[in-house]
Amino acid sequence: MKGRKILVVEDELRIRELICDCLVNEDYEVVQAGDGREAMEMFTQSYFDLVILDIMIPEVDGWSVCRRIRKKSGVPIIILTARLEEEDKLMGFELGADEYVTKPFSPRVLLARARALLQRAEGRRGGHDAVLEVPGILINLDSRTVRVQGSVVDMTHKEYELLLYLIKNKGIVVSREQILNNVWDHSYMGDARTVDTHIKRLRSKLRDRARYISTVIRTGYIFEVEG
Repeated sequence: MKGRKILVVEDELRIRELICDCLVNEDYEVVQAGDGREAMEMFTQSYFDLVILDIMIPEVDGWSVCRRIRKKSGVPIIILTARLEEEDKLMGFELGADEYVTKPFSPRVLLARARALLQRAEGRRGGHDAVLEVPGILINLDSRTVRVQGSVVDMTHKEYELLLYLIKNKGIVVSREQILNNVWDHSYMGDARTVDTHIKRLRSKLRDRARYISTVIRTGYIFEVEG
């Protein structure tokens, strides 16, 4: 995973340098931006494997930057914020963020989150394309691309992992807690609404195949294919 390119967007110089030093020490290539406008310019000029994005930044706020990035790319995004409100976290996930780290934070925790996201994005590599298929949906496990009725559908990494988890558990009712533990991780402190938000986004991208995902009242969800 070393050598991956990470964009760090943070207006507080001390915090930005702390994050960048931590990443550079792990042999990641790091590009810095101090405001939202600069971040978008850098993002359009280069390819990044991960974006670490503070919300309270000048020029263009972090919410807007996240939204604009998501229109262009499925790159993993970690949101940084000093705000603790659950609604802010839900907004971040609604906009397509993959992780949410609250200030003050441990650099080791942030590094672990970054490493985990990069590993998921790396996907499986091999000499041939491994695929997972159900009627109307084809997932290439090597390239981590999803096709719905033949058309490539852009998905965030969390949406991709969620779809993969549901398909691998086809015909089994999975609780929201199981989804949080397997698609996010055991240290994530979010609630069931995070799962519901991502299910809603995933259904919209699956178009008519959204019917495969059924809600099980007071329990969770089940992925079922007709016939």
